[in-house]
Amino acid sequence: MNTAEGARAEIVIIDVSTVKTSLELHQLLKRQLSFPDFYGNNWDAFWDAITGLVELPKRLVFIGWEDLLVSLPRDARILKECLEDKNNRYPSTFVDVEYRNR
Repeated sequence: MNTAEGARAEIVIIDVSTVKTSLELHQLLKRQLSFPDFYGNNWDAFWDAITGLVELPKRLVFIGWEDLLVSLPRDARILKECLEDKNNRYPSTFVDVEYRNR
């Protein structure tokens, strides 16, 4: 990661309430988290991006989490697990994640 210390964004808010497909979710994450153009739109690529390609914000807020749990329960679970695993493995770049229903 080439981002200078202190340059992490404070907060990114991502509205997942209208996401209906896994591809839509990955494209939204790519856009909102500034993933590279070659992002592979899958969970392995997501892991690679959040652990080595981009600097995540200090705080990440998902809006409409309950809607995502209904429309894409597997993807919602994997997304949450990836972020928790990243925080556990890389505490120096801890991200405070909030999952809001609305």
